Amino acid sequence: MGAAGATGIPAPEGDEPVRAPLPPSGLLDVLGMASVVLDAEGRIVLWSPQAEELFGYSAREALGEYAARIMVHEQHLDLVVKLFADVMHTGQGWAGAFPIRRKDGSTRLVEFRNMRLLDDQGDVYALGLAADQSTVRELERDVALSTRMVAQSPIGLAVLDNDLRFVSVNPALERINGIPAEKHLGRRLREILPHVDVDAIDTAARQVLESGRPVVDQRTVGRTSADPDEEHVWTVSLYRLEDALANVLGVAVMVVDVTEQHRAAVETEAARRRLALVADATTRIGTTLDLERTARELADVAVPELADIAAVDLLEAVVQGRPSTLGPAEPAVIRALAVEADRAPDALAAADPPGQVARYAPDRFVTECVRTGQPILVPQVDAEALARTARSPQAAELLARAGVHSYLAVPLIARGEVLGALDLKRTRNALPFGEDDLVLARELASRAAVQIDNARWYQNARNTALTLQRSLLPSHPRVTGGLEVASRYQPAGATAEVGGDWFDVIPLDGGKTALVVGDVMGSGINAAATMGRLRTATNTLASLDLDPARLLEHLDRITDGPDQSIATCVYAVHDPRLRQCRIANAGHLPPVRLRAGRPPELLDLPTGAPLGVGGVAFSTTTIDLAPGDRLVFYTDGLVETRQHPLDERLDALLALLEGPDRPLEEVCDLLLRTLHQPDNSDDVALLIARVQMPQ
Repeated sequence: MGAAGATGIPAPEGDEPVRAPLPPSGLLDVLGMASVVLDAEGRIVLWSPQAEELFGYSAREALGEYAARIMVHEQHLDLVVKLFADVMHTGQGWAGAFPIRRKDGSTRLVEFRNMRLLDDQGDVYALGLAADQSTVRELERDVALSTRMVAQSPIGLAVLDNDLRFVSVNPALERINGIPAEKHLGRRLREILPHVDVDAIDTAARQVLESGRPVVDQRTVGRTSADPDEEHVWTVSLYRLEDALANVLGVAVMVVDVTEQHRAAVETEAARRRLALVADATTRIGTTLDLERTARELADVAVPELADIAAVDLLEAVVQGRPSTLGPAEPAVIRALAVEADRAPDALAAADPPGQVARYAPDRFVTECVRTGQPILVPQVDAEALARTARSPQAAELLARAGVHSYLAVPLIARGEVLGALDLKRTRNALPFGEDDLVLARELASRAAVQIDNARWYQNARNTALTLQRSLLPSHPRVTGGLEVASRYQPAGATAEVGGDWFDVIPLDGGKTALVVGDVMGSGINAAATMGRLRTATNTLASLDLDPARLLEHLDRITDGPDQSIATCVYAVHDPRLRQCRIANAGHLPPVRLRAGRPPELLDLPTGAPLGVGGVAFSTTTIDLAPGDRLVFYTDGLVETRQHPLDERLDALLALLEGPDRPLEEVCDLLLRTLHQPDNSDDVALLIARVQMPQ
């Protein structure tokens, strides 16, 4: 027997495939709707399987029986018989609910629908549809709940069919899209939302249709007809819809407008980054008292987090230590201290190079900023604003080529004085400067201005001390008293104060020469002044032709006064006639003697106590010096470091001095270049003397 016979379905005509009956599906199957047909006498002529399930009687038991006997509870028998008669007589249907008694004796409340039927012979029948009332009520509640939720939900809801066309849309989505529900129906996403990135949603919807795996909270951005001038952010969730047999019906779409949350999150992240930038600035700006480095640190912090180009400019009068006030018609004379740019070579070329002094016209933004002490914010830079931003037309052209579109300048104010300005521009960052950027820039400028002011005053004080110290150092002849002499003075690094290192070459009677190298402990003007007193005293005492040890004793008494100072010193007197050198040491590092054919040696001298300790005797040591011999005097700044032992550094000094005789100037440069560390916080005084052949 073929497949058609097995199922009781006639074989189809033509080539159409035989289709098996589909299992129950749909709303009626959920209800379990029972169907019963009665003849005019009220006897059962048709009895559905659902009726068997609902009432408990099989078709064999029910067919031919009076419906009232097996379908109706006895207490409602008269009412049901009357209702049946009315339906059959009037043709008007009836609906209601009453209890039934099942075959097993249990009672169940059932919803009934009754109507009269007429066949082609004119015979009258009655159709009864029945369903368990609890099932009907549950379904009604579910439908009512779903309907209310869909209609009243603030979340946009829609159903798309398998071709991703709109089938239904709730009022919330109407409001979101700004289009009535009926205009959605049958149309695709792209037709409804031309200004939204729907490609990603389409792709996700097709994946959901294929896999059944939902997509939750996928973000999309765009504009709709409801608010065409404002960009919104939505989260879209997609779920596959299936019937009871897992047949795919389409895709349910949930849309939530999260624009405000997105903006709040963006603002929160921006605030966090601003706080992080301020915290970063606190640690990165002002690490030294070097003016240029402090300015570079400020520019480095501003780029690229706040701007694409940053310049730190100071009024030239302020750099020179003078107060500066500008009248309305006065230009600003400005020194560029630092410029930083993030991949903006044209804008960098338009900026004044660090160290250059430039004059800005009264109408320029930076001039207005430093004159008024108020920030200048230009969110959108046009041609006129570019001309006021740049110092010259050529610079304005370079800024235009770089794509400068937004400008911000904030004054650098410390202790009530306008020092200069922090100048900021944007090129690659598409966002214009706003109020939040202004607040951040002012905070950075406020913190940096104090550090810049400190560095400015320190640099002025340091320059004063350095000028004083250089004025106190000797200018000696290259050859004196049978000695060829070379010297160097190297001030401490820019981040440290000037020290009190000094040297001197003093011609004496009888062709003798005194050589002095010393180091006053401490730094700044006080150290330089003490050094000046010691040098003056040394010159005076040297003219008395005192023994070196005796001379140090006098210097010790000079330093051991009310303004007590501590200093180390080596004092040597060379006598070319005796070919000798008498040396006394007051706590200083030993000189180096170089002799032809021998390795360099540190002179073995009694170290002695530093000047200013008081009450300690000094001793004089006499050494031989033949023509060609050299003596190297130096201060501790040449050899001492925090990273290496002193013995190791002294060995390095001796190694550099070993080898063939070289010009003294060349040796000085070699020692400073090789041994002096750039970050050394101490001065260096260096003095080298070579004994000449007698004339």
